[in-house]
Amino acid sequence: MSPASPDVALARRQSLADLLRRSARRHPGRLAVADAARSRTYAELDEDVTRVAGALAARGVRPGDRVAVLSRNSVDYVRTIFGVARAGAVLVPVNFMLGADEIAYVLSHSGAVALIAQDALLPVARDAAKQADGLRLRMVYGPAPEEGWEPFDSLLREDVAEPVVPIGPDDPAQILYTSGTESRPKGAVLSHAALIAQYASCVIDGGMTRDDVELHAMPLFHCAQQHCFLVPDIQLGASSHILPGADPAAVLEAIERNRVTKFFAPPTVWISLLRHPDFDRRDLSSLRKGYYGAAIMPVEVLREIGERLPDVRLWNFYGQTEMAPVAVMLQPEDQIRKAGSAGQAALNVETRVVDADGNDVPPGEIGEIVHRSPHAILGYLDDPEKTAEAFRGGWFHSGDLGVMDEEGYLTVVDRIKDMIKTGGENVASREVEEVVYEHPAVAEVAVVGVRHPSWIEAVVAIVVTKPGATVTEEELRAHVRARLAAFKVPKAVAFVDALPKNPSGKILKRELRDRHAALADRIPGTR
Repeated sequence: MSPASPDVALARRQSLADLLRRSARRHPGRLAVADAARSRTYAELDEDVTRVAGALAARGVRPGDRVAVLSRNSVDYVRTIFGVARAGAVLVPVNFMLGADEIAYVLSHSGAVALIAQDALLPVARDAAKQADGLRLRMVYGPAPEEGWEPFDSLLREDVAEPVVPIGPDDPAQILYTSGTESRPKGAVLSHAALIAQYASCVIDGGMTRDDVELHAMPLFHCAQQHCFLVPDIQLGASSHILPGADPAAVLEAIERNRVTKFFAPPTVWISLLRHPDFDRRDLSSLRKGYYGAAIMPVEVLREIGERLPDVRLWNFYGQTEMAPVAVMLQPEDQIRKAGSAGQAALNVETRVVDADGNDVPPGEIGEIVHRSPHAILGYLDDPEKTAEAFRGGWFHSGDLGVMDEEGYLTVVDRIKDMIKTGGENVASREVEEVVYEHPAVAEVAVVGVRHPSWIEAVVAIVVTKPGATVTEEELRAHVRARLAAFKVPKAVAFVDALPKNPSGKILKRELRDRHAALADRIPGTR
């Protein structure tokens, strides 16, 4: 059969450009998004997005052009996500924690023709833009402070028609840059079809409905908050309240004030909420659905959430940017029965655990986690070698080690790079962390390996204690020794006020290894 005509292709279009418009026609007067400065109904947001798309096109942004955004969360960020898609362009969300040189690399590598930056981030955006090649348009959320930067609000004042743009299912929608372990991040290219397949998995397996009222506190530049929660909410017609960050007091206040029913955060943020004095002062009775990801929730924390928020059903979302990002989910009924598990493959995903030759390992044995799914990226931008390596054998290789049980539930053992090799033995940092978390004085812990002349790597624990609690290094080591094999016991413990985290809540273990390398000096070379 010959390819569809342009009119047929437009009539069948299914892209990020279409999701908001459809919800606006179903629920025009319902609240779509709100932040501290403004709120928009679905009809208003849809009109805003059409203006943004038309104004970008009038300024020379063409289908397939890359538009970078550097900002904390806001309604303007949401307008940008859908406005860029409706123009047929490709969004490049940029981590707002990066320095000017790092941002310049993302801009140049992605081939961005436009940069939209939050006014508070303009100094670093300006420095990055000077280094980047190919930028033709610079815009700012807020008043333009200098020549060459146009206020984003000016797009909203133009009366323009929606661009009529053919968008194919495998056309790139966004390029998200992975943190990775290399000196330079990789550009993961996500298509419209991949994202929409992922939304179906999130909505169906994640128990999401149009009646949800969600609080978005994690950064929208990260694929989890944007593509597991915000855009599915828009597709459903749910209501979204947006915070610029995950300050515990602000999160708790916003849940109470907005009668929030649904909330996502990594375990580190859930722990910060539980430890905050406002947790028991705020009315959190509206909350019904809780989601976590980026790391497995410590079992002791799971139990505490169950006791203090008994009406909240929990889901674990496991995946990575290259899977748009969800691959595996643990359902509410399995949280305690399968505590520590990532769950089973999501609706549109197949997941296996394999050996170095790509063969399935038996249940209970460790192997690499691989996936096959329409969620997967098209590849890494301008890097066919890394793409071929990641997709060898027709499966996406995650770089995570895992174990599958007899029921098909996956437990993530560790990132391959975080597995500690000590004295000829392999130690999964997460296993040790779970045991340390059981000590009543421990609020947070990260277990890493530091280089050691005799052990190759020595197991060490970096611990944050609960307010008012005390525990000694030897007490913690004895606590672990009573539960795990001797080679898994931390050979040193460091106590700190806080663990370093990235904006998505992941603990920065590479930074901890560097920061605490000197612990090796006080560790003997014998058992």
